[in-house]
Amino acid sequence: MTWESFGVASRDLAHMVAASDYDPDIILAIARGGLLAAGALGYALAVKNLYTMNVEFYTGVEERLPVPMILPPVPDLVELRFARVLIVDDVADTGHTLKIVREFFEGRVKEVRTAVLYEKPHSVVRCDYVWKHTAQWINFPWSDKEPVVHRENLVRDA
Repeated sequence: MTWESFGVASRDLAHMVAASDYDPDIILAIARGGLLAAGALGYALAVKNLYTMNVEFYTGVEERLPVPMILPPVPDLVELRFARVLIVDDVADTGHTLKIVREFFEGRVKEVRTAVLYEKPHSVVRCDYVWKHTAQWINFPWSDKEPVVHRENLVRDA
């Protein structure tokens, strides 16, 4: 994916959501991959309430933990019980990350829907809004280069 195709994809996703008459109160980004897509959808759908959930699953290219883990802090569900939530991520690869986040919200908010740039055929979740379906590995422009800083090599003073 290029930055230009990301612009097209995020706009197309916004049109899909709008055409379905779904009017989210909140857009929830699954960090880190969903942050840019959620921000773009927030602007396109005129939704200013964006939340983030940190879910750790991928540890490297094609390397995963046994199960996704929701990391703190988590959104306050008492405040969100009447909200329509749109969960956004970059890709539904295995779908396990989206599944755990969707299950976290289902029954605790008014309505939950999901949107992704890409969905893989073996995903355990079928998203409500998908820009493209593919079986290929996707290189995103925000994550296709080596990090500038390698955290495991940093030494911090106590």
